Amino acid sequence: MDEPRDLVDVAVTIAREAGKLLMQDLAVGRFGGEVEAKSSRELVSRVDRASESLIRQLVAEVAPDHEVLGEEQGLEGDSDASHRWIVDPLDGTTNYLHGHPFFAVSIGVEARDAGLVAAVVHAPCLGETFFAAKGDGAYLNTRAIRLSVSGAERLDDALLATGFAYDRAKYPNEQRFLRMLAAARGIRRCGSAALDLAYVAAGRYDGFWELGLRPWDVAAGALLVLEAGGRVSDLSGGEDWLAGGGVVAAGPTLHGLIAERVAEP
Repeated sequence: MDEPRDLVDVAVTIAREAGKLLMQDLAVGRFGGEVEAKSSRELVSRVDRASESLIRQLVAEVAPDHEVLGEEQGLEGDSDASHRWIVDPLDGTTNYLHGHPFFAVSIGVEARDAGLVAAVVHAPCLGETFFAAKGDGAYLNTRAIRLSVSGAERLDDALLATGFAYDRAKYPNEQRFLRMLAAARGIRRCGSAALDLAYVAAGRYDGFWELGLRPWDVAAGALLVLEAGGRVSDLSGGEDWLAGGGVVAAGPTLHGLIAERVAEP
């Protein structure tokens, strides 16, 4: 079960099961149950933890020798494992807690010798599952719908997306946002980096940048963009985007135009 296509099929099933759990609370208007504050802006709910526990349980059933890195419970498993699952059980917690539909379950699978090889971003409230296996393209809901990044080549033709880190003093984005606002056709800020990246892969957004991100925020979405023909980098245009805190994702031409404007504070 170590082939990328097999991994993505299993990850899709697991993400959809976690999505069903998330939707149970929405269906009765609980919106996550008990809520704690990690910081003044960053929240975690009972359903975040329940979703991650379910994902870990299901991964253990099908791949007990794999390692799991999750937002809520950290890193567990054999450090010599051939694969690591990188999990955000509820990307867009604030949206979820307000009944806003833009949230997702994000699962990326990383092979020790091959980097990211499988990705799923499942948006249960929107009825959309984005998935990709390395070398096999990116898709929406079914392999009959193959994704491709936008072909936009000019910023003034582009609809972009971004987000603002919880620690805005450490990861300032306000001046970058203003520079891009002046250059682009429009900017959206919807509150889920995983879905923003999936939308870049689908060509709905022409590009995306954000600071202060963690591996579980970007692993799955970045592979979607790459498999849809796009480019992903850190803010300086390098390759340290998985754990480097900042990411730029877009089609090949537009990527450089975005990166040069967000490289500096």
